[in-house]
Amino acid sequence: MEIGIFIGLIVFFLGIIIGLPLCWVFLASSITILTLLDSSLSFMAGTYYHALDSYILMAIAFFILAGSLMSSAGLAEKLVLFSHVIVGKIKGGMIAVGIVATLFLSALTGSSVPCISALIPLLVGPLEKYGYERRYTTAVLCSSSFLGYLIPPSVPVLIYCLIAHQSVAAVFLSTVIPGLLLAGGYMILNYFICDRYMHTPKEKIHDLTKEEKVKAVWGALPALGCPVIVLVGIYGGICTPNEAGALAVVYTLFIGLWVYRKLDRKNIWLSTHSALISLGMVFVLIAFGTVFARVLTREGVAQLMATSIIGLFKSKILILLMINVLLLILGMFIDGIPILIVVVPLILPLITDINMNLVHLGAIIVVNIGIGVITPPYAISIFVGSRLSGVSYDKLVKPMLLFLFIVALPVLFLTTYIPALSCWLPTLILGSKVVGAW
Repeated sequence: MEIGIFIGLIVFFLGIIIGLPLCWVFLASSITILTLLDSSLSFMAGTYYHALDSYILMAIAFFILAGSLMSSAGLAEKLVLFSHVIVGKIKGGMIAVGIVATLFLSALTGSSVPCISALIPLLVGPLEKYGYERRYTTAVLCSSSFLGYLIPPSVPVLIYCLIAHQSVAAVFLSTVIPGLLLAGGYMILNYFICDRYMHTPKEKIHDLTKEEKVKAVWGALPALGCPVIVLVGIYGGICTPNEAGALAVVYTLFIGLWVYRKLDRKNIWLSTHSALISLGMVFVLIAFGTVFARVLTREGVAQLMATSIIGLFKSKILILLMINVLLLILGMFIDGIPILIVVVPLILPLITDINMNLVHLGAIIVVNIGIGVITPPYAISIFVGSRLSGVSYDKLVKPMLLFLFIVALPVLFLTTYIPALSCWLPTLILGSKVVGAW
């Protein structure tokens, strides 16, 4: 048994190293293990089906489609103007505008890439005229992009809840305070370091008149209405996460077609096509990843890991540190969704043994995989940001590391070791019966 699992894990890591699509890596590793253990491959078919037989996948589909539509619906421009009204006057305020706009867009898209895809074209060029280096503006926007994972609704949270069988509403709320801490920390750091990334401006920043401020706030209200509808619907008991996702799609279509008038038949088709590609990728990853994780769990790998780690690290503090280090290392090489699918089932026995709250665990894992989005060498935000801004990958890494080490990692460890940051808000709104003891 041990030899079969060992060879299967070798196949898994070799597949990652040579760059095979992860869904096929999961499939090949599962077949290798089951074949070497003389187990029936029919196990895979049933597990594949049950992995996709969940209502939460419908919510994921709706939120991905809504996020894709929002990228084309003209919401980003309105939110940038609204953010300018809020923070545009402080030192480094135009960079802070990008951070705040990302915060708002995160509540609309539930993901990271749509945020920077919408904001980099809007901000990088204009801010260069105001004296901000292209690499710095791009780096801050890329560093802020994983707010899309922390501000609800969040696609990674939905996937975590699918795997760990937790309340979607509770885990949505568990990442709100860490997300706000991250945004606030980024703005404070930007305040102190923005001068070193500025040159002589070609244009002076335009001060908004009172009429322009009123117009900016009024223009942003329809865009801000979407997360309000979603969150009030879920936490007010009016609708399920699935129905809230469907409402988000309908509302975005309405705003894009008849309020901002940025959506047309072509944009809707392109957004839907992009969402379908993303959905296909996510669903296949979930299905084959679940098969692989179940094979490992069935063969006792998860329980063996729990027993070994508890024997090696007696302290809960050290166990949580080890989990963070593992997730951070994986995030440097693998996308967040595969990490969720494989790691969560394997560490659940360990989490049960140390009597840890699973809503708290959800916040820790989502913050971790969010950091993975901005952690070299494999960092999807840096790749997308470099392509959109024209700034080379290596020039983005140095300023991004400042935000990573000074803000993002401290927020991760605060979230890990202060359960109240992730559990207080869901307990306040949903009650201890839903969240559990922490």
